[in-house]
Amino acid sequence: MRISRAIILFAAVIATLSACSSGDEKSDNAAKPSSQAPAPSAAPSSSAAPTGGNGSKEPCALLPAEAVGKAVSIQGVTSAPGPVQDNAANGGKAKSCVYSAAGKQIGALAVTRFEGKKLKPAEMVAALKKAKAGSKDVTGVGEGALFYVDENKTATLAAAELVGDVPVLVNYTGPAKMTQEMMTPLVKTAVDAN
Repeated sequence: MRISRAIILFAAVIATLSACSSGDEKSDNAAKPSSQAPAPSAAPSSSAAPTGGNGSKEPCALLPAEAVGKAVSIQGVTSAPGPVQDNAANGGKAKSCVYSAAGKQIGALAVTRFEGKKLKPAEMVAALKKAKAGSKDVTGVGEGALFYVDENKTATLAAAELVGDVPVLVNYTGPAKMTQEMMTPLVKTAVDAN
């Protein structure tokens, strides 16, 4: 359950990021998602997962469950589409994939696309860094990335990139015991597959 809340909180950070980076958005509406995210247990099956346009791939297709299992040294990791967070106020469209083992969530991958926005990866990372005190830069992932552990005791590695001129943030969120070294190959795999 903590991971699901982390996905929703990350979506709020993304909303803030977009509002800070584009002067034409209203910041009072930026942190309010336009739709409620369903609980992962209510997530659609992979056959019912929504598909994105413009070549965007579903998060579960970007990061195989086996890679997550290897990173956390757990066998039998499964993945399922998670909450969708579309925010009309900032144009962010986030899809996620929830990873579980033995009936417990062990992490989630979220991919947020900002269709029609002119955000630069460096601006996106700078806004996240400003919003998340204590975050550390990560090199070699996307066009900019950072790692942080937040007040909810969740660890996140977020990477920014341009995919076909569309600004995209890719992040993996897991328990605080996940280190930057564990998360870096996961986010790199997802970014490279995007």
